[in-house]
Parts: sequence; C-alpha cells; structure tokens
Amino acid sequence: MARFIDPRVDWAFKRIFGSEDTKECLITFLNGLFEDELVIKDVTFAKTEKLGLRPDDRGVVFDVYCVTNEGKHIIVEMQKKEQEYFADRALYYTARAIVQQGVRGIWDYHLAPVYTVCFMDFVLDSPILKKFRTDLVLTDLQTHQRVSDRMRIVYLQLPLFDKHTEAECMDIFDCWIYIMKNMNMFEQMPFSEKYPVFRKLAEIGDLRKLSREELELYDEDIKNMRDIYATRKFDEKRGMEKGMAKEKIATAYRLLSMGLSEAQVSTATELPLEEIQKIRK
Repeated sequence: MARFIDPRVDWAFKRIFGSEDTKECLITFLNGLFEDELVIKDVTFAKTEKLGLRPDDRGVVFDVYCVTNEGKHIIVEMQKKEQEYFADRALYYTARAIVQQGVRGIWDYHLAPVYTVCFMDFVLDSPILKKFRTDLVLTDLQTHQRVSDRMRIVYLQLPLFDKHTEAECMDIFDCWIYIMKNMNMFEQMPFSEKYPVFRKLAEIGDLRKLSREELELYDEDIKNMRDIYATRKFDEKRGMEKGMAKEKIATAYRLLSMGLSEAQVSTATELPLEEIQKIRK
C-alpha cells in the first residue's frame, strides 16, 4: 500500500517545495534542473501573493516564489488541471514578477532575472511544445543568440517524461521527475541511498506522519483533484458520444439518399425508426 503523499496535489507540492524547513528539496531540484548553469546554495522564500499596481488590478498567487543567494527570482508552479492558455499564463506570471521589481523615484531599470518553472500534469495542445522539457528564453530571431537572461520559462510536461523505471534515471533531475510522477504509489522512497535529499522527502511525505489537520488539508486537495479528473473524463465521454451521434445521423442521410428503406437505415445506424422517419421528413 502506498505510504507517501502525491506531490502533484497543491497542498503536497507546497509542503515539499515551499517551506523553510524543506527548502533542501527545492534547492536540489533546481540545481538538477539547471545543472552546469546555476549553483544555488540557499534560497529565501518571498510572498507568493503579488498585488496589482493599482487597487483594481488583478493580482496573482504563485505556488512557490523564492530568491536565490545570487539574487535570481524563481517561481515554481504545479498545474494539475488542463488549461488552453497555460503557456500564456506562465508568461503572464513571469511578467508580473518582473514588473513588481520596479521602484518609485529614480531607477535605471536594472532587473533581477526571473525563472519560472512549470510542472504540468497534462500535455499542451501545441505543435511546438511536444516534448517533456521546453526552455523559453529571449533570443534574436535570425541569429538565435540569447539577448537577455532576465526571463526564462521552463515547461515540464509530466506525461511526456519517458523514463518508467528507476534504472533509467541517470541523474538527480531524472530522479526528481520520476518521483514527482509516481511518489504516491511508492512503498519505499527510491534513490535514498544515492541522494540523501530523498531521505528528507520520505520523512516529510510520509502519510503516517501527518497531523490530523494536515491530513484533512491533503484529503481535501485529493478530493478536488479527483473531481477534476472525473469531470474531464465525463466531458471526454460526452464529447465522444455527441460525435458518434452526429456521425450516425450523417450516415442515415447518406443511406436514405441512396434509396435504402427506413427500416434498413435504422438497422445499419442503430438509430430508432422514429428518428429515421424524422430525418426523412
């Protein structure tokens, strides 16, 4: 029986990556994600709610927002529910974190880099973003050279991660993604001998060690996640049924135009005879 929380659930995700006493998890994940590019030694958590510039402006709430020891701002998001414009949402969140750096009075527009990391438990409907990891940066269209390091968005589409066994995971980043996809099904935390951080993860993610209040919060998020899944499956089923019904009606029109009797069309399409008679009229 599984003994760990599901990190794709909002409460669990923030428990793992968004608190001071578990920031070792966030640091090791980010260092694995940006290997050979960043070496993060420490992070300071910032307010996750960013208000608008004016009282009537729309605010945003991040899952995790931190600043590294080198002054880089990093947003980490988990999105369970599929959204048509999620790629735009990530861009909007990044832009808000950039705009929030503005100061009143004299200012030379110097900005700290903002990195947004998006976990997605679905696949974007995009001809370009059809792989597990996509890194978005500002580049010149012709030379493809990077023109600024002030904005970076990383999309991680969990369903497209193609390593299905522990043996396939080659580095700590692979291990993190493998765990993110499967942690709620583990009886024992993998990779704990090789990477000590996963011993910490096993401790904070153990369902048996949650307080009653924590368990209630987690269960509420699990219920919400299941409702999302059930609604999605129902919509898919209803869409398929409507599509099949339309196809049957179109077939009935074609067969009637070919001279088949109403009874023959009813048998061929499995539509009631009364409906075939209405279609003929």
